[in-house]
Amino acid sequence: MAARRKKRTSQKANASSVNVFTAKMSRRRSPSERIADLLTDGFGTISFFMVNVVLFAAWIIVNAGLVRGIAPFDPYPFNFLTMVVSLEAIFLSVIVLISQNRAAKNADLREEIDFQVNVQSEREITKILNMLEAIEAHMKIAKQHDLELLEMKEHLNLDELERRIRKTMAP
Repeated sequence: MAARRKKRTSQKANASSVNVFTAKMSRRRSPSERIADLLTDGFGTISFFMVNVVLFAAWIIVNAGLVRGIAPFDPYPFNFLTMVVSLEAIFLSVIVLISQNRAAKNADLREEIDFQVNVQSEREITKILNMLEAIEAHMKIAKQHDLELLEMKEHLNLDELERRIRKTMAP
């Protein structure tokens, strides 16, 4: 029961650390990034889509001459509408790219932190394995020859690991 409670506490602490990191990255956004994120959040809704549908449909209906008393201001082939839609697409694309670039920078930072934690964990685990071996020797505990354990006790060569990964990823 206590172990389960301790695990939940640890999980809450980890979740809290992630939330703190996310909040910190959110606070570090520039004013233009904040605006881009707000706009992207708004553009990615069904409401925005429906507003566009209604506006474009009304534009086409009015300019097709289907509404009495309103003279078409952009008759078929709706050149002005085409320009407005093109400009909207350009602005939406740039705003979304700004948000995606910021999100990519955050992801890169998280990935680097994760990598550093993994490297540190590997060092600690290797140290623990060596300490356990020393304890075994001190206590004169007979041990079996274990190739896997021998490999685990070796320090990780990051350059060699990178070389092997690149070799397997090469076409």
